[in-house]
Amino acid sequence: MQLRVLDAQGHEIDRPGVEGNIALRLPLPPGYLRGVWGNPERMRTSYLDAFPGYYATGDSGYVDDDGYVFIMGRTDDVINVAGHRLSTGSLEEVLARHEAVAEAAVVGVTDTLKGQRAYGLVTLKHGTNIDPDALRRELVALVREHIGPVAAFREVAVVPRLPKTRSGKVLRKTIRQILDGEAEIRVPATIEDASVLDDVRALGLADPSGAATDMFTTPIEVVRNEADDDN
Repeated sequence: MQLRVLDAQGHEIDRPGVEGNIALRLPLPPGYLRGVWGNPERMRTSYLDAFPGYYATGDSGYVDDDGYVFIMGRTDDVINVAGHRLSTGSLEEVLARHEAVAEAAVVGVTDTLKGQRAYGLVTLKHGTNIDPDALRRELVALVREHIGPVAAFREVAVVPRLPKTRSGKVLRKTIRQILDGEAEIRVPATIEDASVLDDVRALGLADPSGAATDMFTTPIEVVRNEADDDN
């Protein structure tokens, strides 16, 4: 297989460390990714039409100076902050640089002025003792240093655990739905521990104006099938 990193126009990015769309150059080896069961049209529209001559994996990432591939997240894990497209994977990578942070997840919550804004959740390393307000200030400064003021990042909360599927996938879509207070929140049946969602709900709504609100009660429906949704 020939892995390539492409920009939004489908041009190959040859500079190390520049993030783009991870794609596989066609033709693929025999027997690889032959189609979508029962829906051959979806194979074409979802994976082949985006970048002619390539198979679009739907992942975003980059290749470093040594040729190692870094997957930063899904290409749909991109938030639009006042017209600026920001990768949640890049924001999470910066948050994880802090010595106190074990894991990080960033989602785009609704903002009446900017369209969306970044909201971060972090878990702490075992034995870490740090003031939450001090940690928030340090993380905001870290994002400003590495991403820039364009990220307009100022909201981050510490939680005991991040909601994940049994395979370890963070349920970012579910987190966003809870913080946005959507009427229907569908959680895949593959969630590892549904009680973890209570920690997210306890944070309260992410106010569209950018201010925190009180706690809320939103009904959460667990999807009774094993198929992952778009989290």
